[in-house]
Amino acid sequence: MSLRVTGLHAGYATARVLGGIDFEIADGQSVALLGRNGMGKTTLVRTICGLRPPVVTSGTILYNGVDITHLPSYRIARAGIAIVPQGRRVFGSLTTLENLTVVPRRRVAVPGERWSVERVFDFFPRLAERRTSMARSLSGGEQQMLAIGRALMTDPTLLIMDEPSEGLAPSILDVIQDRLEGLRASGLSILVAEQNVDLALDIVEHVLVIDDSGTIAWSGAPADLRADERLLERHLSI
Repeated sequence: MSLRVTGLHAGYATARVLGGIDFEIADGQSVALLGRNGMGKTTLVRTICGLRPPVVTSGTILYNGVDITHLPSYRIARAGIAIVPQGRRVFGSLTTLENLTVVPRRRVAVPGERWSVERVFDFFPRLAERRTSMARSLSGGEQQMLAIGRALMTDPTLLIMDEPSEGLAPSILDVIQDRLEGLRASGLSILVAEQNVDLALDIVEHVLVIDDSGTIAWSGAPADLRADERLLERHLSI
């Protein structure tokens, strides 16, 4: 088992957001985390990645059998978990190339399978064309490609993405979806927190739906969620 979250409660100074989260992600599995705005998707993503706030009040997060619940974010990254944050958060004053090379590399068992700048440029050819451009000058879609490429440069075994489709044009979404499907096919474990339900259901094999109590209200296959109109309306306002 890759990631196991059990009884997770977390929140901020004035509010509890997660009220007892339980789920698992197996090695090589792709999972979508869905829910209306304000249900706790970003809070859960930040908690898994060791970003503070929020604060964990109870529960455990195990990654490959190791308790990472209260570890600092850099140690969680070294364990193999990478995040593509909401809003991309690229380093605007650095070039595309510098954004890719500034991240620390972790040790991997098979060096030949590591991500390199050249491999990222092959994966996103547009970034190769903009390698010397300042990241602040890139379009939103290019910045999202860069954020994904930067995360891949850490050689993750679990890639977590928070709202990767936010603010992107349909043509760019097609590129991002194609690349995410490629990552899934490669065996990389993926967790996608997403508002774009159609996109999420197209690129994952399992779905988690979080509700206003901060718990997982539903878990199952994408096809089952698509077929349940009452569930879509109740939890996703579709």
